[in-house]
Amino acid sequence: MAAVGLAACTDSGSEQEPAPTQQTQGVSPFTGLRAAPGPVLAVKIDNVPPARPHTGLGAADIVYVEQVEGGQTRMLAVLSSRLPAELGPVRSARESDLELLAQFGRPALAYSGAQSKLRPLITAAPLYALPPGEAPGAYFRGSDRPAPHNLYVRPGRLLAEAPRAEKASDIGFRFGSAPEGGRNAAEETVRYPAARFSFNWSPGVKRWLVSMDGTAASTTDGGRSSAATVVIQHVTVRTSQFQDRSGSVSPYTESVGSGTALVLRDGKAYDARWSRNGKESGTEFTTPSGDRLNFARGPVWVLLTGR
Repeated sequence: MAAVGLAACTDSGSEQEPAPTQQTQGVSPFTGLRAAPGPVLAVKIDNVPPARPHTGLGAADIVYVEQVEGGQTRMLAVLSSRLPAELGPVRSARESDLELLAQFGRPALAYSGAQSKLRPLITAAPLYALPPGEAPGAYFRGSDRPAPHNLYVRPGRLLAEAPRAEKASDIGFRFGSAPEGGRNAAEETVRYPAARFSFNWSPGVKRWLVSMDGTAASTTDGGRSSAATVVIQHVTVRTSQFQDRSGSVSPYTESVGSGTALVLRDGKAYDARWSRNGKESGTEFTTPSGDRLNFARGPVWVLLTGR
């Protein structure tokens, strides 16, 4: 494998709990774990079967899953607490990414490119857009799989091209004790038109182990993919004004608004509500009674899926 990540980028559940809330100095607002404040880097990740296993994904604070053409999915990995040596495979951006990323202030975005009509919107968005043409020294092609599933980014080099990228700040997540209630949940599955994600609770590592299309998901540099909290967020997925190269219409995932969600933590599933008032606002998750719903400390996976 041409892309080799840092040994520190594991998916284990061994992190020590920090001070009580993510507002404490030195605690990540994305994971609730101790972390030095760092700039936000978002990377668009390929997720069709030929793109797996991924590299560096275990270093992400947040992993968003979004629907793309043909009912397949891509991921948007958000990093700030730590960086892998390499991350990928990297693929092209979509219009939905711009709305989703606006809550992070002005982050850096790594992506392989975009449809020509979308490029002006990316240029106008509040982010540092850094495809290979803008930061050629930060990308490389691996030799273990065919293009287009072999493009990787070196996050450290990419962030050097965006020295003013905004540091991690509050996007609405809260971390702490589990709410009352919930139901025992050993496994939950989320289905997209042409993709499937399953999350199995592991008491041993205190994480939700990720499977994709019925196969255990792993990374080349960190073992089994996992999350401390999984959010299944029911959103509106509609058609957009853009198409891919084959003429398929790109879906648009609306991340502003409100709706229902299912939050998985500590081997239980909790019914929830989500609300995001505007593009610059974070997303709040609450219990049915209206109290803020705490996440478990650690990486968060958010699956944006149609109602």
